[in-house]
Amino acid sequence: MDLIKTIEERQKKPAAENFKVGDTVKVYFEIIEGKTKRVQVFEGLVLCFKNTGVRKTFTVRKVSYGVGVERVFPVNSPRIVKVEIVRPGKVRRSKIYYVRGKVGKAAKIKTLVGSKVAAEVAAANAAANEAAQARVASSGSAEEAK
Repeated sequence: MDLIKTIEERQKKPAAENFKVGDTVKVYFEIIEGKTKRVQVFEGLVLCFKNTGVRKTFTVRKVSYGVGVERVFPVNSPRIVKVEIVRPGKVRRSKIYYVRGKVGKAAKIKTLVGSKVAAEVAAANAAANEAAQARVASSGSAEEAK
């Protein structure tokens, strides 16, 4: 059992989770199509977190052309370049599935306001950018070694 935990600890991304349920986020996800790599941005509302440890996932929902689209991302996935907070939300539940049944203004989540919140969001986004740049630099040096 200890062996499994040590392997899982090595696979965790440092500072991977700087957002919470109710936040509107942009997830920069790397897609590989043949030999080309590109980054796709998925912007939406974080509905929930599930599981723990390396298997932890989060669900993001957006409405695209009138159709609700949800996507589940692993928190520790190497394909996630960064997660940027667009707007912090204020909710009192850990899973906000009730948003699925709402339309328009009823689906709107209260936004946290204040200079302290803005500073925290800016710091979290800066940390996400630094982690993304470090990841890109490390993958670039690994490719040069080949």
